[in-house]
Amino acid sequence: MDRKFRLPRIWSNEELRRVAPLFYGSVVTVSAWEDSDKQGGKYRDYFCNAKSYSITNFGGTRGSSGDTNEIELDLCQSLPEFLVNKFDTVFNHTTLEHIFDTQKSFKNLCAMTRDCLITVVPFAQVEHKTDSFQDYWRFTPDTMHELFNSNGLEVVYESANTHKNSGIYLFHIGTRNPDKWRNKFPDVASRAPVGDWIGRNNFRSISAQPKQLLGNLFRKRSS
Repeated sequence: MDRKFRLPRIWSNEELRRVAPLFYGSVVTVSAWEDSDKQGGKYRDYFCNAKSYSITNFGGTRGSSGDTNEIELDLCQSLPEFLVNKFDTVFNHTTLEHIFDTQKSFKNLCAMTRDCLITVVPFAQVEHKTDSFQDYWRFTPDTMHELFNSNGLEVVYESANTHKNSGIYLFHIGTRNPDKWRNKFPDVASRAPVGDWIGRNNFRSISAQPKQLLGNLFRKRSS
């Protein structure tokens, strides 16, 4: 996998590995495809303390695993009644940028959980699409807070990778029960600005004296 895709994926996997053992009960990964972490593992193994684990998919390229136990779910449509409040934890990795109606899709993700929603979304990433899905959106931390809050969940953990010249992912955990999770994660207020290296010039400016010497050199060559 190309570096600009590989580094944020490895980072988000590390983030999930650290927190996934905290989640018990029923867990679902939405739009999971083959449930691969793209490092040779399965996300179901991250949630080692889950009582049950499910995946959802919705056809197309990278859209179905072929597993007979997967749940068919189109996030753009009204959520089926049997999925409302069905799970304790919902996990969704880099899907929302490919769905035009992000607010409806996020509302569906929130409606599926009795407790927590874990999301990974791109803040900055190379455009990527297939015949089955387009590439519409990039997200900021403020956007994610608003999406969680407007659906009755509070962000209790957030982070972003800091790799240079790479994609940048945002990792968020929101919950309906913030007091339950408050002391399990670092304070969200301590988050540094995301992507602060973008556009930064790491080279020192040429001083006035060398500039003058270069100008004299060019004039001599042209005379």
